[in-house]
Amino acid sequence: MKYRKLGKTGLSVSQFALGTVNFGSSVPEKDATDIVRRAYQDGINLFDTSPGYPPRSPELGEFGGMAEEILGKAVKPFRDEVLIATKAWDRTGTGPNDEGLSRHHVLRTVEQSLRRLQTDYIDIYLIHRPDPETPLEETLAVLDDLVHSGKVRYIGCSNLDAWLVCKALWISDKRNLARFDCVEVRYNLITRVLERDLFPLCASEGLGVIAYNPLAAGLLAGGLHGGKGKVIHPYVKGSDPPGGSRIALASDYRQRYWHDRNLGAVEKLQGIARQHGHTPVQVAFAWLLANKAVTSVLTSVDFAGQLDQSLSALGILLTPEEREQCDGLYEAMLPPGWSIQMAGSNVVRTNPQPPRTA
Repeated sequence: MKYRKLGKTGLSVSQFALGTVNFGSSVPEKDATDIVRRAYQDGINLFDTSPGYPPRSPELGEFGGMAEEILGKAVKPFRDEVLIATKAWDRTGTGPNDEGLSRHHVLRTVEQSLRRLQTDYIDIYLIHRPDPETPLEETLAVLDDLVHSGKVRYIGCSNLDAWLVCKALWISDKRNLARFDCVEVRYNLITRVLERDLFPLCASEGLGVIAYNPLAAGLLAGGLHGGKGKVIHPYVKGSDPPGGSRIALASDYRQRYWHDRNLGAVEKLQGIARQHGHTPVQVAFAWLLANKAVTSVLTSVDFAGQLDQSLSALGILLTPEEREQCDGLYEAMLPPGWSIQMAGSNVVRTNPQPPRTA
C-alpha cells in the first residue's frame, strides 16, 4: 500500500480507503468485520462512514447509524492505527432539527457518532452535503469548536460545488476558523466535470481529494460479478440492469448512470482492458490512482476477497497511450465541438512528492 499526504496537512492516508455504505444492509456484520480487518492487514488506514449508512427510509421512521456501529466494533483492536471519516447532515430523527448543518444538529450528531464508533475522537469530519437553510458561518464555527475541543481532528466537505468550497475557505480565513482540509467527491472515468473548477481550487488551496463512486456504482465493472469475481450478468445497452446490482437496487444510481451513452463507454473500456491484459476494474482504478490530484480512492466491497480486485490496481502503471485511451471514453461523451480541455483536464497535481510505501 502507498500513502499520500491529505492536502497540505501532515496526515498520511492510504491510496485506497474503505467505504462502509452497505454495512448492515447487503453486507452483514460478520462479513463487514472480515472486510475491515482484511483492509487493515492490506495497509488501508482510512475508513469512511456516515450516520446515514446504510441508507434507510426516514419517512418510515428508519434511520442509519448501523454502519458506524459495525465499523467501531471492527476497528476497536487497532483504533489508534487507523483514520475514521464520518459526516454531518444526515437525518437522525423525525423532528424539524434532526437534519442539516445547524449548530444544534451538528453537536448532537457528532456525539451520536462518537458513541456508535466507540471512540472519543473523529479523525476527519465532513459536511455531507450543502444546507442552504443554515448560514455557512454557523456551520464552520461549530466545526471549529469541535476541532478545538479535540473531538474532531480534521474537517472537510462532500458534494459541495467549487464556489461553495471557495466561500467556506474565505469565511474560515476571514474569521480565523478551522478550514477544510479535504473534499470527498464523485469522480470516475465517466464523471469528470469537477476537473473544470473544483480540482484547480483544491490544487491552489491545498485540499486533499477523496474520490467516491470510482466504478460508477459498479457500471465500469461491466456487469454483476459473482463470488469469484467473474461477470455473471453483463450490462447491455437497451436493457434493464440485472437484479441484485447496485444500479438496480438504487434508483438514484440508475438515474445517474444507466444510460446508453455510459454503457457505450463501458464497452470501450472492456476493449481497452482486454487489449492490455487487465480487467475493466483494474483499469478504472489504475486511471484514478495515476491522477495526482486524487489523494485516496474510496472502494466499497461486499466480501473480503473482493478487495483483491481493487488493490490489484496498485501494481498497474498505465502507459501514456493507455491513459489517452481512457481519457477518450469521456471525450467521446462530450457535446459536439467540446474538447476534454474545455470540460476540464485531469492533469492537476496536488501531491508532487512521491507516495511513501509501508
